[in-house]
Amino acid sequence: MAHTTGPARIQLAGRTIELAWLREHSTQAATLFARARAEVGHARCLCRRPALRLVIRCTRSGRYHLAGWPGEGEHHHPHCPFNKLSPQLSGRDRYSTQAIRETDDGVLIHLATPLTSTLTPPEPRNTTRNETAGEAVSRRSVGLLGLLHWLWEQTRLNSFHPQAGHLTWRTCHARLHQQLHATTINGQPMDEALYVQPPFTPATAAVNAAALDAFRAQLGRHGTTERRALVLGQIRAVTPTPYGVAYRLAHQRTPLYARAALHTKATRSYRHAFSKAAAEHAAIRIALFVVERSAKGHLIVVDLAAMLTNRTFIPADSSYEVVMADALASHRRAFVKPLRYDAADAVLPDFVLTDVTPAAYVEVYGIHGQHAYERRKAHKQDFYQRRGRQVIAWDVSQPLPQLALPGR
Repeated sequence: MAHTTGPARIQLAGRTIELAWLREHSTQAATLFARARAEVGHARCLCRRPALRLVIRCTRSGRYHLAGWPGEGEHHHPHCPFNKLSPQLSGRDRYSTQAIRETDDGVLIHLATPLTSTLTPPEPRNTTRNETAGEAVSRRSVGLLGLLHWLWEQTRLNSFHPQAGHLTWRTCHARLHQQLHATTINGQPMDEALYVQPPFTPATAAVNAAALDAFRAQLGRHGTTERRALVLGQIRAVTPTPYGVAYRLAHQRTPLYARAALHTKATRSYRHAFSKAAAEHAAIRIALFVVERSAKGHLIVVDLAAMLTNRTFIPADSSYEVVMADALASHRRAFVKPLRYDAADAVLPDFVLTDVTPAAYVEVYGIHGQHAYERRKAHKQDFYQRRGRQVIAWDVSQPLPQLALPGR
C-alpha cells in the first residue's frame, strides 16, 4: 500500500485540504463537512493510496470534526494523526461498548466514578450477580486511569516523531480540548465535565481565572443534585496542610485540596508518579482529579489517577521508562507508548518503534528476583516470539542498548 508524505491531507466533498487547516477552521468548512456527510457518508485520509475512510462527526453545537474509521486505525501511515496501534497493543480492547461507544455524533463514555448524585435516598433495587462481579463492572465502565489513557491515546500524545518538534503543554491542551468537544461522559458534554488546565501566559491570566471560576460555580448543590467534575493538569508540587495535602498544578495558582488518607492511597496506587526517582529524571506528573466544591469554595479532591511522563509528555510506567523514552527521542526514533488503561494484567510492550517495518518492540527490565515479575517477563517474551517481532531489551543493571535506526 503506497503512502504520501508531508502535512496530513484530507479529501472532503471532492476537495483536498490540509488537516491542520480543517481543524483550525472547522466552522468555516461546515458546508463541506455537511456535503461530504450527506453525499458520501465519510471523508478520506490521503496518507495511503488507496485513501482510507474517516468518520465525520457533528456535535450538538454544530461543530464538525473527523475521527478514524473504526477498526482501520492501524492501516494509516505510522505518522498520520489517525494512526492507531493494533487493538492487541492497547488496554482499550478490554472494554465493552457500554464503556466506550463511538457513534456518528461522537464518543460516549461511561465513567465508573459518578459525577452527579441525588440528595434524596435512592429507591432500593435488586442487584444481579453480573453487576456485582468486579471484572464485569470494569469492562462496562472506565476508571480514572483508563480515561486518562484514553485521552492520551485518542490525541496521540503517547506517540513521538522526531520531525514533530518539541511538544509543550500548549499543544497538549489544544489536542485534549478538541477531543472534549466530541465526547460525552456519563451523559454530560465532556467539555463541561472536564477542565483541562490551560497554559499560563500573562496575557491570558485573567481569562483563565474567569474560566476556572465559572467551572467551579457549576459544582456543588443544584436543586436536589450534587455535582462533581474532573480536572486534568500537571502536578507541580504536593505540600502539607493541616488536614492533608494541597496539589499545586503547573500554570494554575488555585490549589486542589485532599485528605491525607486519599493522598496516601494515591502514592501507593501510583507510586512511580510520586517517586523521588521520577523527580530526578525531570519527569512530569499528569493527574486526573475528581473534585467537588467545599462550603468555602475550595476545590476538594475526592479521587484521582496519576500518570508519569517524560518531558515531552510520553507516558511511562517507571522512571526507567522515562530514561528510555528520552533516549529514544534523542536518537530521533519514532515510537509509541502502548497504554493499558485499567487492565493491570495486559501484556503490552513498553514501547513500539514505528520507523521500521514491521514495527519493533522495546522492553525495559527493571526488577530482578521477583517471581511475579519474572513470570510476566516470560509471558511477554513468549508473546513477542509468537508475533515474530524484533525486540530491543534493556536490563537496567546494564548500559543502554544500541538505539540508533539501522543505517542512519
